[in-house]
Amino acid sequence: MQITRSGGTETTVGPGEWFTGTVYIDPVATPSGSSRLAALSVHFTPGSRTAWHTHPNGQTIYVTEGVGLCQRRGGSVEVIRPGDRVFFEPGEEHWHGAAPGHFMTHIAMQQTDEEGNAALWGEHVSDEEYGAAPSTGG
Repeated sequence: MQITRSGGTETTVGPGEWFTGTVYIDPVATPSGSSRLAALSVHFTPGSRTAWHTHPNGQTIYVTEGVGLCQRRGGSVEVIRPGDRVFFEPGEEHWHGAAPGHFMTHIAMQQTDEEGNAALWGEHVSDEEYGAAPSTGG
């Protein structure tokens, strides 16, 4: 058994290559030993979002607070709220982030591949793509 005490890790700012806007990341689970599970608590400021990306073994996000948006390549932009779970299939290109005017936090859970990669990052989501989101209802 290993306990990591609260406050044992510092919040980091999400890298600009992966995100548009300001995003903060707190680790929840880090792969070690035979476990390949990676989990992060990701805090998006209003309008911030990931770049297009895929996960070799898929990804589940669980929204804990705020209002967010997500989209798979070729699909419509969806509004997500606390308690919503979204599963992205392995290799499915997608993005997710906060809605305009709202913060959003989610837990991102994925398994790394044999080389330790959890995600493969692509180009940034354009303002036009992001702007195609439906109304978040306030």
